[in-house]
Amino acid sequence: MSVARFWRKIPQRYNLIGTKCETCGRHFFPPRTFCPDCRRNGKIVDHKFAGKGTVVTYTIIHAANEQFEALTPYVLAIIQLDEGPRMTTQIVCRPDEVKIGMRVKSVFRRIATDGESGIIHYGTKFMPVE
Repeated sequence: MSVARFWRKIPQRYNLIGTKCETCGRHFFPPRTFCPDCRRNGKIVDHKFAGKGTVVTYTIIHAANEQFEALTPYVLAIIQLDEGPRMTTQIVCRPDEVKIGMRVKSVFRRIATDGESGIIHYGTKFMPVE
């Protein structure tokens, strides 16, 4: 299996795939194998998130390791997805544009590169909803 294919096989990396408990309706990201509320009575199924949410809090990264140096300054935020779970992610916008409570949507972007001629890793980031 090639590396690119290996990464595509992880649904959380390229899609917002989590789980949902059909018993209580609670959503989970990253996925869980059982519901902490319903325990054995819960029925867990895969769930594809809509990819929309709200900025709960954020920080501006001014000094990063060499892999992310070229991106600085960038916004790292905690997003609450419309379905409930929170996740840490990068917001693709100018640092002065981000606000707590801002609506965002998921986008597919380059995450990192392994050296100049290395593997390019893609994944989900978020951007402001216009």
